[in-house]
Amino acid sequence: MSNIYSARPVALITGASRGLGLALATALARTGWDLVLTARDGDALVAARATLPAGGRVDLLAGDVADPVHRAAIAAHVAGLGGLDALVNNAGALGPSPLPALTGLEASDLAAILATNVVAPIALVGALAPHLRPGARVVNLTSDAAVEAYPGWGAYGASKAALAQASKVLAKERPEWRVYAVDPGDMRTAMHQAAFPGEDISDRPLPEDRVPGFLRLLRGDLPSGLYAAPDLIDQGVMV
Repeated sequence: MSNIYSARPVALITGASRGLGLALATALARTGWDLVLTARDGDALVAARATLPAGGRVDLLAGDVADPVHRAAIAAHVAGLGGLDALVNNAGALGPSPLPALTGLEASDLAAILATNVVAPIALVGALAPHLRPGARVVNLTSDAAVEAYPGWGAYGASKAALAQASKVLAKERPEWRVYAVDPGDMRTAMHQAAFPGEDISDRPLPEDRVPGFLRLLRGDLPSGLYAAPDLIDQGVMV
C-alpha cells in the first residue's frame, strides 16, 4: 500500500476532530500512515492536527459528509493523492438529546440521522470507489443498538442496522476490498454523553482503548464482515 507522496499508506477518516476518529488518526500517524481527515468543524480539525505525532502528511478537509458537494471535494482530493488504502466512516449523528421515543421523533430529525449515518457513508464509498486500491479497507462504524432494542435509540439503531446490511452487500459486490462493519462498544465520548445528559459516563472506556481492535482490521488480513472492537482486542491484536 502506498501513495504518490511516500511509501506510506494513506487513510481517510471522517469525524476525525475528536473521539474515536482522532484516537484512530493518532494511532495511524504513529504507525506510519499518511492521513486525510474531515469533520464539520474546521477549527477543531486544526486543533486536532496539532496533537498528532509529527512525521507524516496530514491533510484537512472541513465539511459535512452529508453534503454531496463536500463528498465530491473529498473524492477530488483523494484522486490528487493517487489513491486510498483505507476509508473509515466514523462520522455519525445521534439525533436530539435527550433521546426521544420513536413516536416523539420529528421526521426531519429522523431524515438527518439517516442522511449522516447511512446515506453519507455509502455515498462516500461510491464517490471514492475509483480511488480505493485493491486490498483497501472500508470500515463502517455500527453499534450494538443496531441489533438490540434500547428505548430512545430507535432511529440511531435503525440507521446503524442499515449501514451494517449495506456493508455486507458491499463486501459481496466489491471483493477486491475488505469491508468491515464494526461496533466499537460503549465509549467515553461527547456523543455518548449526549445520549445520557447529566449522567456520569466515566466508567466507559476511552476511545483510545478501542483503537487496537481497529488496527487489527486495518493492518491484518481478516475477511470482510461484522466485528466488535472489544472482541478483536480480546482475541489478540497485531502491533
